Amino acid sequence: VRGFAPLRIADFQEVLGEPTVALSKLRELCFSGIPFDGGLRCLCWKILLNYLPLEKALWSSLLKKQRDLYSQFLKEMIIQPGIAKANLGVSREDVTLEDHPLNPNPDSRWNTYFKDNEVLLQIDKDVRRLYPDMAFFQRPTDYPCLLILDPQNEFETLRRRVEQTTLKSQTVARNRSGVTNVSSPLKTTPSSLSEYEVLPNGCEAHWEVVERILFIYAKLNPGIAYVQGMNEIVGPLYYTFATDPNSEWKEHAEADTFFCFTNLMAEIRDNFIKSLDDSQCGITYKMEKVYSTLKEKDVELYLKLQEQNIKPQFFAFRWLTLLLSQEFLLPDVIRIWDSLFADDKRFDFLLLVCCAMLTLIRDQLLEGDFTLNMRLLQDYPISDVHLILKKAKELQDSK
Repeated sequence: VRGFAPLRIADFQEVLGEPTVALSKLRELCFSGIPFDGGLRCLCWKILLNYLPLEKALWSSLLKKQRDLYSQFLKEMIIQPGIAKANLGVSREDVTLEDHPLNPNPDSRWNTYFKDNEVLLQIDKDVRRLYPDMAFFQRPTDYPCLLILDPQNEFETLRRRVEQTTLKSQTVARNRSGVTNVSSPLKTTPSSLSEYEVLPNGCEAHWEVVERILFIYAKLNPGIAYVQGMNEIVGPLYYTFATDPNSEWKEHAEADTFFCFTNLMAEIRDNFIKSLDDSQCGITYKMEKVYSTLKEKDVELYLKLQEQNIKPQFFAFRWLTLLLSQEFLLPDVIRIWDSLFADDKRFDFLLLVCCAMLTLIRDQLLEGDFTLNMRLLQDYPISDVHLILKKAKELQDSK
């Protein structure tokens, strides 16, 4: 619903105007949807994702500190390796035997560089196809990263790295074992990189910013690195911050998205880690929970899905891991996330949303055969997220 009532906006302004934000009040307001006006959503998300503290007086110093830290990450992880690589081309004689590109030693800097390239190629492939039905991610950003695009810098950017590595090797596609299709079958993807215009020097597209965020996350979190689908989690966060009406905040969308994404991943990363699948925090446990909740709420539908051998991993894996970001249009995903981020038990509400999605198409599911039902679940037919959230809230209240 576009255009929130002025009263509702005033409610948000009142809660956010206090010297210390009352978190429970804020959660309650956000749960019913956050107005975009005046940058309210961007601000609320930053608080709900524990990026900004509740004490308002601390905001400006914290933001400055975090944004400076992010610039530091860019220097260490993109610019310095890029300079080393550029220098290598200039003077060959300073390459010692210990650290030349063919050195098999796993500690070699070059070995790391080539391993990073594999990750980078996978990220690149995924971020180029973020929301292909929207022009936003292909458009140039208003605030290109000057650190990276400074023409004085003679170093290899991620864009150049991708171009050169793609020439050298055909793309490394590594899917998570056992899961063939994380992205929705509806999202068509251009077949080759050449179908995208490369922006002129000095400009960068929004998808390139997302690529950088994911690359730095992968470098800082080697235990999980990059798993396909993380691009779908960064996309809506970055879009929300990069369209903030407040230009002072919009300018720092990249750094702010990075930290909010890192905090969000700390809560949901277990979904992405294969080895945890069967543990209490792993994704299999959560998928089973969708079914056990459904059994409580609608045993007839539960038995029907069981009887057809429709396992939750056939559809709920994607719903849960990607926080429904592939099932709906971006503005609707953002609205769902208002409620998810506001949920104080964190993602318990997500399980109820998944149940609501099942019960809202129960009549079709009860009549359909396996093939028909799989199609319904893989390409969910209802687009009205307000209806879905309302149903999920009813399920929550009926406990």
